Amino acid sequence: MVAKAIVTDTYLDPIEIAKHLKNVEYILMATPAPSHFAKTPIQFTIFLNTDEKFSQDIKDAILDKFLQENSIVNPTEVMSQTMPVGFGKSQQETPMPILLVKPQDQRSIPSALMHVIDFLGDSDKFYEAKTEKLTGWSYSYN
Repeated sequence: MVAKAIVTDTYLDPIEIAKHLKNVEYILMATPAPSHFAKTPIQFTIFLNTDEKFSQDIKDAILDKFLQENSIVNPTEVMSQTMPVGFGKSQQETPMPILLVKPQDQRSIPSALMHVIDFLGDSDKFYEAKTEKLTGWSYSYN
């Protein structure tokens, strides 16, 4: 069986995003890292449901908590800041969070500001991303 690419050509609108995020604490996404990152084969993105700007101490504490809880090692290339996030509709059960980096995407895709922590790392708990080269995400609700 061959996994098919996730197609997202429609997005939640601002009202749908607000409703969707109502009880979300965070979203954790794992995707395969580019192949030249052998020691850090997984790109992790943590989408915190807040637009709060944190001090470096708080950022470090949040990252450490996720690393410990998910058995993630070798974190590198860490980016932690408030960013626009869109939500793509697909055949998946929950909308796919999409970090909007390109200015044209920020202008054309509805989004919410979220504190995003993005980094490369490794973990045997994320077999699908590490070995099968699949992308996945999970929502944590409060």
